[in-house]
Amino acid sequence: MSFDEARLADDRRRALAALRDGRRFLLVGHERPDGDVLGSQVALARVLRSLGKTVVIQNPDPAEPHFDTLAPAEEFGVYAGGPLPEHDVAVLLDFSELHRTGPMAPEIARAPSRKLVIDHHLHSGELWWDAAYRDPSAAATGVLVAQIAAELGVELDREAAAGVFTALVSDTGWFRHSNTGAEVFRLAAQLVDAGVEPSTLHAGLYQRRNPESPAVLGQLLSRARYLHGGRVALIDLPLDAGVPEHLAEGDGALDVLRSVEGLEMALYVWERRPSHWRLSARAKGDAQVHGLALRFGGGGHRKAAGATILGERDDVLRRLELAVAQELESAHAGMRAGGPA
Repeated sequence: MSFDEARLADDRRRALAALRDGRRFLLVGHERPDGDVLGSQVALARVLRSLGKTVVIQNPDPAEPHFDTLAPAEEFGVYAGGPLPEHDVAVLLDFSELHRTGPMAPEIARAPSRKLVIDHHLHSGELWWDAAYRDPSAAATGVLVAQIAAELGVELDREAAAGVFTALVSDTGWFRHSNTGAEVFRLAAQLVDAGVEPSTLHAGLYQRRNPESPAVLGQLLSRARYLHGGRVALIDLPLDAGVPEHLAEGDGALDVLRSVEGLEMALYVWERRPSHWRLSARAKGDAQVHGLALRFGGGGHRKAAGATILGERDDVLRRLELAVAQELESAHAGMRAGGPA
């Protein structure tokens, strides 16, 4: 066993001990929680409560309305400032950088509770937590929650299984992305056996869009520019474009762009508030975007990553386009050397 494998195994042992020994748990997700965050929170909350634990879910931002399919199982609390709920273990799901909790970060840092990370993203930087259950090869954080349930001897009930399934389909693009391996389908089959109805869940999550959404999608796609001979597509959305924040999610546009032949990277950068731009980056084929996000202090996966970029529009786009060029050159140099960059 290598040093890294030994360290990860030791982290997991301490993580499981914290879950067994803790009494009051606070489950926290990153800003703008997605299906992997929310599904994992539902599943872990159900598992912990079955063991007699007290559990509160609180996120820095509210869940999007279509996630109310999970709401009957759990209430997704939203941090409104001030002290955190009483807890002895804070569980951070689907991220490992404390700043991604936004306004909650200072309170989490100063709380005397143990800090436990459950995450499948690549991590760079200080290992600041008390324990972690991590695996960057896992398709979703929900996969890790399912593994934790098994190690704790808890069988997933239908609500917990729906949470894991939501996490799984959110991060695999409903089994379309390259992180969809045989183990994903095996887990999905187990979740269906536990009572998940995929067609019902799909309708609840993906077939309830705002009537304005198609027009906004068209607006976003009309702003796409192709760079580097069609290898990269870039959409930028400034505040003055007039798109309401709840409709500015760019995943639909990124999916369309990734369908373009020859495209390696699809990038969407939108101004959430003045001079604060959110980058969402997607890759296909042999391309990667994790390094691009790292250049701006972000992170994520090889094929899907993000970051926050501060500055005025022209400067942000200049820096982003320069970083893209550097990433492509680095990848090309790696290929010339006979291996990945």
